[in-house]
Amino acid sequence: MKCFFTKRKSILFLFALVLFSCASRKDIVYFQNIDGLASKEKPNTYEIKIQPDDLLMIIVSADDPETAVPFNLGSVSASSSSKQGSKQGSESLQSYLVDVNGVIDFPILGKLKVGGLSRSEVLEMIQLKIAKYIKNPIVNLRLMNFKVSVQGEVTAPGTYPVSSDRITLIEAIGMAHELTVYGKRDNILIIRELNGVKSYNRVDIRRADFINSPFYYLTQNDVVYVEPNKVRVNASAVGPNTTIMISVTSILIGLITLVITRIK
Repeated sequence: MKCFFTKRKSILFLFALVLFSCASRKDIVYFQNIDGLASKEKPNTYEIKIQPDDLLMIIVSADDPETAVPFNLGSVSASSSSKQGSKQGSESLQSYLVDVNGVIDFPILGKLKVGGLSRSEVLEMIQLKIAKYIKNPIVNLRLMNFKVSVQGEVTAPGTYPVSSDRITLIEAIGMAHELTVYGKRDNILIIRELNGVKSYNRVDIRRADFINSPFYYLTQNDVVYVEPNKVRVNASAVGPNTTIMISVTSILIGLITLVITRIK
C-alpha cells in the first residue's frame, strides 16, 4: 500500500512538472526589455480627444459670480426616499451631449464644434469667446462618461468607468484584476473608434517599447480583448464526457497498480 501511494505521488509530481514547465519567463513578464529602452525626458502631454456621444460637464466662473450665471446650464433636482419615508432632494449639474457632428449647444455662445479637439483646446476656445462678455472667466471641463471595456482572459472582465482624463492599458488591465495565466500577453487587441472610424490594433505588453505607442494610453470607449493561449483553447475542446473518461481511466489505473502491487 505504501508503494502504491509513493507511485501515485511520483505520477502527480511528473504531471505538475510537465504542466508548469510549459510557460517560460518570456511568455509572462511585462516590460522585459525596459532596461535597454531609451528614456524620454520630455513631459507627457497626452490628452484625449472629444468624440460624439461624450457627456461634458462645463462650468464657468468669474470674479463676479453673477456675470457667469448665464454661461452655465442649470442644475437638475432629483428626489429620493429615505428609510423614514420622507423625500430628500439632491441636485446635479446638467451635461452637454456632443452630437454626431461633434457639436454642443452652449448658452449665449450658441453652437460650438468641439469634436476632435483636446480638453485644453476646448477650454481655450470657450474661454476666449466668453472673455468678450465677462472679465477673467475661468472654465472647467470634465468628461462624465469616460469608460473602457476589458474582455477575454482577465480575472474580472467588464466595462469600467474612468474618473480621470486618461488611463493606460496597464491600468485598465489592473482594474480587471490582471490577466489570467491563459491570457496571451503578446497579442492584446485594442478596438478604437475615432471620428466614426474604427481601428483594430494589437499590442505586445511583454515589450517595454509599447509605452511609446499610441495605445499605451486608452481613449474613451476603447475595447481591450485578451486572447486565450493554446492551453486554454485546447482545454475548451475537452467536454464533460472526456472529463468523465479521464476520471474513470485514472481510477482504473489506480486499481490496476494496487492489484499488481499486492500480487508482487
